[in-house]
Amino acid sequence: MSVFLLAHGAWHSGRSWERVVPLLESAGHRVLAPSLTGYGDKAHLLSPEVGLDTHVDDLVRLIDEADLTGVVLVGHSYAGAVISSAANQVPDRIAHLVYVDSTAPKDGETSVDALPELQGLIDLAAKTESPWLIPPPPEQPPPHGLFGVTDPADVAWLRTVISDHPVRCLQQPARLDNPAAHAISRTHIRCDGGNAEGFTLPPVPAVQPNGSPARVRELPTGHDCMITMPVELSELLLEAAVSP
Repeated sequence: MSVFLLAHGAWHSGRSWERVVPLLESAGHRVLAPSLTGYGDKAHLLSPEVGLDTHVDDLVRLIDEADLTGVVLVGHSYAGAVISSAANQVPDRIAHLVYVDSTAPKDGETSVDALPELQGLIDLAAKTESPWLIPPPPEQPPPHGLFGVTDPADVAWLRTVISDHPVRCLQQPARLDNPAAHAISRTHIRCDGGNAEGFTLPPVPAVQPNGSPARVRELPTGHDCMITMPVELSELLLEAAVSP
């Protein structure tokens, strides 16, 4: 049995993994999909002080309190920075890192550094009454949809999940200064269909920090693959759990 800890991306909550959790559990694994501070059942904790460090603390605290070991730590989108920094703090608890349509930041790099297009969203937020909050992006015509989700029923459900994202999360740097974390193996899952127009993830480095060739898998769908292709995503996560 593996332990999967699923971290949601910006604007989302733990509910975004609802279609994936039972698939992993039915394969005999333990699965946790918490909402990070400011989202879902923790929406009441949203404040201008919520940032990347807050969300890293969320995961590290959960790992410690639940005494989790051998964790397959999965981060979607923005949470690539969250899981990287969390692994930096507790590398002995992490068996594998999975980056789902996300960047894998370098030490000292912010989300804006990794994806400069995000600065435009911050600039727009600065002109509003809540300059510390970025609202979810609008739905775009197919194939882009809402985070790559185009089915009307799925879009309607997703609207009940997403909420504003704190600017501070995109501006705080990742802390990746623990050499022990470099040894953790990684898998990158990229979605190659229908992502938001104008946003392109940088290519995955050819070599992992541990010196192994990069392990990259692709799904022919939009950004929120946990909604549009949960079965296929779950299969890739199960594959990652047994990868060296």
